[in-house]
Amino acid sequence: MNVSKPLSSALACLLVLGAVAVPAAAAPTRYEAENATISQGVVASDHAGYSGAGFVNGDNVAGSFTEWTVNAPAAGTATLSFRYANGATADRPSDIAVNGATVAAARSFPSTGAWTTWTTVTLTAPLVAGANKVRATATEAGGNPNWDYLDAEVRSSSFTDYQAESATISQGVVASNHAGFTGSGFVDYDNVAGSSVEFAVSAAAAGTQSLTFRFANGTTADRPMTITVNGSTVAAGRSFPGTGAWTTWQEITVNAQLRAGGNTVRATAATANGGPNLDRLRVTGPGDTEKPTPPGQPACSDIAHDALTLDWPPSTDDVAVAAYDVYHLGQQIATATAPPYRLTGLDPDFAYRLSVFARDASGNVSLSSPEVTCRTLPVPADDPPSPPGRPTVSGVGATSATVTWAASTDDGGVRAYLVRDHANGAVLATVTGSPPATTASVPLECARTYQLHVVARDTAGQLSQPGPPSASFTTGNCGSVPQPPTTVAGGWDVPWDISWAPDGSYALVTERDTFKVFKVTPSGAKTQVGTVPDVQTTGGEGGLMGLDFSPTWNGTTDKDVFFMHTASEGNRVARMAFDGATLSGYATLLQGIDKNRYHNGGRIRFGPDGYLYVATGDAQQSGNAPDLDSLNGKILRITRTGAAAPGNPFGTRVYSYGHRNPQGLAWDSAGRLWSSELGNSSRDELNLIQPGRNYGWPTCEGACGVSGMTDPKYTWGVAEASPSGIAIVGSTLFMAALRGKRLWRVVLNGENVSTVNSSFNGTYGRLRAVEKVPGANAIWFGSTNSDANGDGSADVIRRSAIQ
Repeated sequence: MNVSKPLSSALACLLVLGAVAVPAAAAPTRYEAENATISQGVVASDHAGYSGAGFVNGDNVAGSFTEWTVNAPAAGTATLSFRYANGATADRPSDIAVNGATVAAARSFPSTGAWTTWTTVTLTAPLVAGANKVRATATEAGGNPNWDYLDAEVRSSSFTDYQAESATISQGVVASNHAGFTGSGFVDYDNVAGSSVEFAVSAAAAGTQSLTFRFANGTTADRPMTITVNGSTVAAGRSFPGTGAWTTWQEITVNAQLRAGGNTVRATAATANGGPNLDRLRVTGPGDTEKPTPPGQPACSDIAHDALTLDWPPSTDDVAVAAYDVYHLGQQIATATAPPYRLTGLDPDFAYRLSVFARDASGNVSLSSPEVTCRTLPVPADDPPSPPGRPTVSGVGATSATVTWAASTDDGGVRAYLVRDHANGAVLATVTGSPPATTASVPLECARTYQLHVVARDTAGQLSQPGPPSASFTTGNCGSVPQPPTTVAGGWDVPWDISWAPDGSYALVTERDTFKVFKVTPSGAKTQVGTVPDVQTTGGEGGLMGLDFSPTWNGTTDKDVFFMHTASEGNRVARMAFDGATLSGYATLLQGIDKNRYHNGGRIRFGPDGYLYVATGDAQQSGNAPDLDSLNGKILRITRTGAAAPGNPFGTRVYSYGHRNPQGLAWDSAGRLWSSELGNSSRDELNLIQPGRNYGWPTCEGACGVSGMTDPKYTWGVAEASPSGIAIVGSTLFMAALRGKRLWRVVLNGENVSTVNSSFNGTYGRLRAVEKVPGANAIWFGSTNSDANGDGSADVIRRSAIQ
């Protein structure tokens, strides 16, 4: 252990699930355009700022091209960075092809403002071992931009890196206080024998492979470790000697037999000094990266009030299927080793929408099976719980009160109490336990008169009759409260996002399932302005999702509007031109974001720094979230061309990671970024996003206090929230709740949350989009009751003043 670490940290013991496998990358190789093959163009040097001996000035014709020969030491995925200048005002799109296959059709190369202003557009593409032909062909009569060079960085499949900070850690902490580590940090072992780091390692085939541990030991004493593979010792007391300083990193290699698929590799400290600081494990040979095939159509049988049997045609895998994860909508409810599987503990008389995902021992997860809807039977005739007692209310404040009641009785036991608004039956709080408590702090609306009653639920899911209502009481006044809304426009089909034109004269709204985009004025005039091409649904939460105007959009010199949507290969960020009346053109900016039926994220917003922030879900593969080489389970920060924004913490597009399904993005007046995130079965989150931070999924759902992971600023039960969009008015954040069917009001106090309550509880159904109205203390918010989770009613966008 680094001796400068406080003893309290040294005593920490934590568990982190799943090591992150990162295919290794070599340094980028530069290929100057003037040395490439040029068709219909010349080498020039009359505009400053280029690299090398000049640049390529292509002819102003469609079909002109520049072709580079890129050498790859091994087959793998390459990051291709094109440096260019475009002094014209019009975009100069180009088809990018690798070895004759188009990898980016009509890729945008927008104006850079001057021929002496150079910028970079980045994309990824597969390369073969040896020589590869990378060609950029002009698609329009304006020709290509001026090309300076192509940088190619090839990720090799000859070895795989596993970061120690994402492994399973026993008696140690994640640290970053010594320079030179890779990834986001390293593991600082506790100074005790038996402290360990365990990696989940995959192998494409069985055989002997090299295990190379990168470490630092700033002491003069050896810190030996025992290396085991799948529980068997392969190197007992292997020496990890001093490296001279904690910032000096060296490598130790041992050879071991791995089996095909999943393996565990553990490095355990052999003496009381503990282990060295451990950065990563590098394993020779390709890992098992092939996903199982999707399971077949599920079917239900032997349905009871609290259980059913689910069967499905099994998946296949290049190694073996290890397990199947069963989901209801986007929530995992069971794991099975093989079909059929008996689902138990279900709610009675409830329609479950079930899908199945196959998972191999290396953590690769298939795409979704088809979905099946199965309704459990009503509960057998039985005595429901007795009604709870009349609630007493105390500690009434502006946003909450303490409610206490006499317990119910039930022959099978009470499972939960629901505290409800007596006026409309909306559930304000749910108390669970064995038995559940008979008191709760209940969030309430400001300046409102209430009566409350309590309903009991038993282990069979039966509800009691409501208990008698409480005495009437009134909450106190508070500021920044949503007022009764007015209708802006109705007749929507799942309106997903709202983005205002920079001048505030109207907003654009996306519809998820129709792929349409509408212009809506403050008075409610609604006009379709176009349809986004290449969009596909996923049968769940995918489709046309987020949008945002360029911050400098004016409809003439800057017409850019940006979208995130699901496509055939995955999720994309794209750009279209909008002149104030019609959408036109289409250019893909970023691909490589996996999709699945659920967990697609989808919100995009330009930040105060002028860069585009993109919220991506884990695509129902939780291992994506901590994997810094994956674009999923992240908040990305990119340029208008899709490249990594300058100053990003890892030099990639990743800004923060460890997210399950983030959907809301908004900045407060101090420029701090906040994000809402959907949990799985226990806690939804509001996070303060900081660069380079790991927000914990899948190790943590809600707060967990794990070293190296950042806890949320506030959490909710998933039945109360399931959050989507957020907006900030003054110092108050408003969060739309889908399952919770309410608008949460969160008062911010710097980097923390002070008070939380909600409005419109159950009044308008499922809420998704919420956006501040420019120049006003007001918000627009939209319902999504027309999706498969709602009641089928047409959706409405409403306006609420904040007072």
